[in-house]
Amino acid sequence: MTTLVGKTLFITGASRGIGLAIALRAARDGANVAVAAKSDVPNPRLPGTIHTAAKAITEAGGQALALKCDIREEDQVRAAVAATVDTFGGIDILVNNASAIWLRGALDTPMKRFDLMQQVNARGSFLCAQACLPYLLEAPNPHILTLAPPPSLDPKWWGSHTGYTLAKMGMSFVTLGLAAEFGPQGVAVNALWPRTIIGTDALNMIPGVEAANGRSPEIVADAAHAVLVREARGFSGNFLIDEDVLREAGVTDFDRYAPDAARLLPDLFLD
Repeated sequence: MTTLVGKTLFITGASRGIGLAIALRAARDGANVAVAAKSDVPNPRLPGTIHTAAKAITEAGGQALALKCDIREEDQVRAAVAATVDTFGGIDILVNNASAIWLRGALDTPMKRFDLMQQVNARGSFLCAQACLPYLLEAPNPHILTLAPPPSLDPKWWGSHTGYTLAKMGMSFVTLGLAAEFGPQGVAVNALWPRTIIGTDALNMIPGVEAANGRSPEIVADAAHAVLVREARGFSGNFLIDEDVLREAGVTDFDRYAPDAARLLPDLFLD
């Protein structure tokens, strides 16, 4: 399989950034995309809503369903999944993209922020998988792809921001567990992580980090597409890096993903 035509993707956090880029890449194939995100009204600090995303997906050649959904809320997730199945007839792919970030030490991490990260990142990924799996198990080539790093216990990734690392590694460990449970049943459960930081509007809100120092979200989208068109059975439990995936697919020119390759910063959690 080399295309996602006719496939239905449920993508969390797809109103902007990497999630939207993955949605648009699938839309160019003629896929159906459920845009599951909280942003249903414009935010002056972060452009993009589920409605603007749905419009862009349709214009790119796909079909879209805008779903206001806070993945911390079980009822909202199950209702969004049900609406997706009612609209498109099933779910072929879950992309766990939604994530909360706070790069501060323990004394500078409010518990409200700590709880948000755990609820969105690890718990949200688990909940979305649990809600989608009954339909994925009926799909001909089912995938769960989570935007999470390779698991690491290296203290250098924990000391500076324990709360965020715990939440992000939680997504990685959810991937490990679901791959062990559902990989033998034919569901491809994998994680994808960027080699460098990715230039998004959300990145500009993190002190000391500039989007200009990252590649465009399209590199992750192209890598995700290369993963999601693969045969699912026998392909599970992998922690993939976007650049490696694309090199394996024959891509050699990465300049188009970075306006200034000399200033690229490596992403967290990679040695």
